Amino acid sequence: MAVPKRKTSKMKKRLRRASHSRPLPKVGVCSACGDPSLPHRVCSSCGQYNGRQVLTVSVDD
Repeated sequence: MAVPKRKTSKMKKRLRRASHSRPLPKVGVCSACGDPSLPHRVCSSCGQYNGRQVLTVSVDD
């Protein structure tokens, strides 16, 4: 079984793990209302997708 010859230093270990973080989601702007929304998904504030009304959104006070 393979065994490392030397101890992996903290710096080497942290440099290697620096790329393991998950990327932040890309946030676009809704063309209808201007609120931030995820791409290829229905806007949660106005209910539109690709220029047409898909969901009816009720306003809760």
